[in-house]
Amino acid sequence: MTRRYLIGVAAVALLAVGVAIGYGQQRKSSLSADDYIEIQQLYTRYNMMIDSGDAEGYAATFTPDGAFNTFNGRDALIGFIHGRTNGGNMRHWNTNLAITGTPEGANGSVYLLLVDVSVRPPVLSTAAKYEDQLVKTPAGWRFKKRVTKGEAPPAPAPKQ
Repeated sequence: MTRRYLIGVAAVALLAVGVAIGYGQQRKSSLSADDYIEIQQLYTRYNMMIDSGDAEGYAATFTPDGAFNTFNGRDALIGFIHGRTNGGNMRHWNTNLAITGTPEGANGSVYLLLVDVSVRPPVLSTAAKYEDQLVKTPAGWRFKKRVTKGEAPPAPAPKQ
Protein backbone atom coordinates (compact mmCIF):
# COMPACT_ATOMS: atom_id res chain seq x y z
CA MET A 1 0.00 0.00 0.00
CA THR A 2 2.85 2.37 0.69
CA ARG A 3 4.16 1.87 -2.80
CA ARG A 4 0.74 2.62 -4.34
CA TYR A 5 0.40 5.66 -2.11
CA LEU A 6 3.82 7.02 -3.20
CA ILE A 7 3.01 6.38 -6.86
CA GLY A 8 -0.30 8.21 -6.44
CA VAL A 9 1.38 11.17 -4.71
CA ALA A 10 4.05 11.30 -7.44
CA ALA A 11 1.39 11.20 -10.17
CA VAL A 12 -0.57 14.04 -8.55
CA ALA A 13 2.63 16.07 -8.13
CA LEU A 14 3.61 15.56 -11.77
CA LEU A 15 0.12 16.51 -12.89
CA ALA A 16 0.25 19.67 -10.78
CA VAL A 17 3.65 20.62 -12.22
CA GLY A 18 2.39 19.99 -15.75
CA VAL A 19 -0.69 22.15 -15.15
CA ALA A 20 1.45 24.91 -13.62
CA ILE A 21 3.84 24.87 -16.58
CA GLY A 22 0.95 24.94 -19.03
CA TYR A 23 -0.73 27.75 -17.11
CA GLY A 24 2.50 29.75 -17.12
CA GLN A 25 2.82 29.39 -20.89
CA GLN A 26 -0.80 30.38 -21.41
CA ARG A 27 -0.47 33.40 -19.11
CA LYS A 28 2.69 34.48 -20.93
CA SER A 29 0.67 35.14 -24.07
CA SER A 30 -2.39 36.66 -22.39
CA LEU A 31 -2.99 40.38 -22.24
CA SER A 32 -4.42 42.48 -19.45
CA ALA A 33 -7.16 45.08 -19.87
CA ASP A 34 -4.43 47.73 -19.51
CA ASP A 35 -2.49 46.09 -22.36
CA TYR A 36 -5.51 46.28 -24.65
CA ILE A 37 -6.05 49.96 -23.80
CA GLU A 38 -2.36 50.81 -24.26
CA ILE A 39 -2.28 49.02 -27.63
CA GLN A 40 -5.43 50.86 -28.73
CA GLN A 41 -3.75 54.13 -27.77
CA LEU A 42 -0.66 53.13 -29.77
CA TYR A 43 -2.84 52.77 -32.87
CA THR A 44 -4.31 56.22 -32.17
CA ARG A 45 -0.87 57.83 -31.70
CA TYR A 46 0.34 56.22 -34.93
CA ASN A 47 -2.55 57.78 -36.88
CA MET A 48 -2.13 61.20 -35.26
CA MET A 49 1.63 61.26 -35.87
CA ILE A 50 1.47 60.16 -39.51
CA ASP A 51 -1.42 62.53 -40.31
CA SER A 52 0.32 65.52 -38.71
CA GLY A 53 3.68 64.72 -40.35
CA ASP A 54 5.44 64.34 -36.97
CA ALA A 55 8.32 62.14 -38.13
CA GLU A 56 9.93 61.73 -34.70
CA GLY A 57 6.59 60.95 -33.05
CA TYR A 58 5.74 58.50 -35.83
CA ALA A 59 9.08 56.67 -35.48
CA ALA A 60 8.55 56.53 -31.70
CA THR A 61 5.49 54.30 -32.22
CA PHE A 62 7.93 51.60 -33.41
CA THR A 63 10.78 49.75 -31.73
CA PRO A 64 14.19 51.19 -32.74
CA ASP A 65 14.57 48.33 -35.25
CA GLY A 66 10.88 48.36 -36.20
CA ALA A 67 9.67 48.00 -39.78
CA PHE A 68 6.83 49.49 -41.78
CA ASN A 69 6.51 47.69 -45.12
CA THR A 70 9.99 48.21 -46.65
CA PHE A 71 11.14 50.91 -44.21
CA ASN A 72 13.37 49.31 -41.57
CA GLY A 73 14.70 51.10 -38.51
CA ARG A 74 14.21 54.52 -36.97
CA ASP A 75 16.05 56.57 -39.63
CA ALA A 76 14.12 54.92 -42.48
CA LEU A 77 10.80 55.50 -40.68
CA ILE A 78 11.62 59.18 -40.19
CA GLY A 79 12.65 59.40 -43.85
CA PHE A 80 9.33 57.84 -44.86
CA ILE A 81 7.41 60.64 -43.14
CA HIS A 82 9.68 63.36 -44.57
CA GLY A 83 9.17 61.87 -48.04
CA ARG A 84 5.36 61.99 -47.92
CA THR A 85 3.81 64.57 -50.21
CA ASN A 86 0.18 64.78 -49.13
CA GLY A 87 0.72 67.97 -47.11
CA GLY A 88 -1.25 66.75 -44.08
CA ASN A 89 -4.45 66.39 -46.10
CA MET A 90 -4.96 62.69 -45.43
CA ARG A 91 -6.56 61.11 -42.38
CA HIS A 92 -6.00 57.52 -41.34
CA TRP A 93 -9.27 56.04 -40.14
CA ASN A 94 -9.00 52.64 -38.44
CA THR A 95 -11.76 50.26 -37.51
CA ASN A 96 -12.28 46.66 -36.39
CA LEU A 97 -9.11 46.46 -34.31
CA ALA A 98 -8.30 42.86 -33.38
CA ILE A 99 -5.55 42.12 -30.85
CA THR A 100 -4.26 38.65 -29.96
CA GLY A 101 -1.68 37.89 -27.29
CA THR A 102 1.43 35.98 -28.34
CA PRO A 103 4.43 34.74 -26.33
CA GLU A 104 6.45 37.62 -27.84
CA GLY A 105 3.80 40.31 -27.22
CA ALA A 106 0.78 40.63 -29.47
CA ASN A 107 -0.45 40.52 -33.03
CA GLY A 108 -2.85 43.16 -34.23
CA SER A 109 -4.86 43.82 -37.34
CA VAL A 110 -7.04 46.74 -38.29
CA TYR A 111 -8.86 48.02 -41.35
CA LEU A 112 -7.63 51.32 -42.79
CA LEU A 113 -9.63 53.89 -44.68
CA LEU A 114 -7.47 56.74 -45.93
CA VAL A 115 -9.58 59.88 -46.30
CA ASP A 116 -8.51 62.92 -48.37
CA VAL A 117 -9.75 65.98 -46.47
CA SER A 118 -8.34 68.52 -48.93
CA VAL A 119 -11.59 68.42 -50.93
CA ARG A 120 -15.23 68.92 -49.99
CA PRO A 121 -16.80 66.57 -49.36
CA PRO A 122 -13.84 64.47 -48.17
CA VAL A 123 -13.03 61.56 -50.46
CA LEU A 124 -12.15 58.01 -49.58
CA SER A 125 -8.70 57.53 -51.10
CA THR A 126 -7.64 54.02 -50.07
CA ALA A 127 -8.88 50.93 -48.29
CA ALA A 128 -6.34 48.56 -46.79
CA LYS A 129 -5.57 46.38 -43.81
CA TYR A 130 -2.64 46.56 -41.43
CA GLU A 131 -1.12 43.34 -40.04
CA ASP A 132 1.05 44.07 -37.02
CA GLN A 133 3.50 42.51 -34.61
CA LEU A 134 3.63 44.39 -31.30
CA VAL A 135 5.98 44.18 -28.34
CA LYS A 136 5.87 45.69 -24.88
CA THR A 137 8.98 47.75 -24.20
CA PRO A 138 10.01 49.72 -21.10
CA ALA A 139 8.49 52.75 -22.89
CA GLY A 140 5.21 50.90 -23.53
CA TRP A 141 3.73 48.98 -26.46
CA ARG A 142 5.38 49.53 -29.84
CA PHE A 143 5.07 48.20 -33.37
CA LYS A 144 7.81 45.72 -34.20
CA LYS A 145 6.56 45.08 -37.71
CA ARG A 146 3.70 46.67 -39.62
CA VAL A 147 2.60 45.54 -43.08
CA THR A 148 -0.05 47.22 -45.22
CA LYS A 149 -2.16 44.99 -47.43
CA GLY A 150 -4.05 47.05 -50.00
CA GLU A 151 -7.54 46.09 -50.98
CA ALA A 152 -8.44 46.27 -54.64
CA PRO A 153 -11.77 45.77 -56.35
CA PRO A 154 -12.39 42.23 -57.60
CA ALA A 155 -11.22 41.40 -61.08
CA PRO A 156 -13.94 41.77 -63.71
CA ALA A 157 -15.77 38.60 -64.62
CA PRO A 158 -14.53 37.06 -67.88
CA LYS A 159 -16.69 37.89 -70.88
CA GLN A 160 -18.51 34.95 -72.31
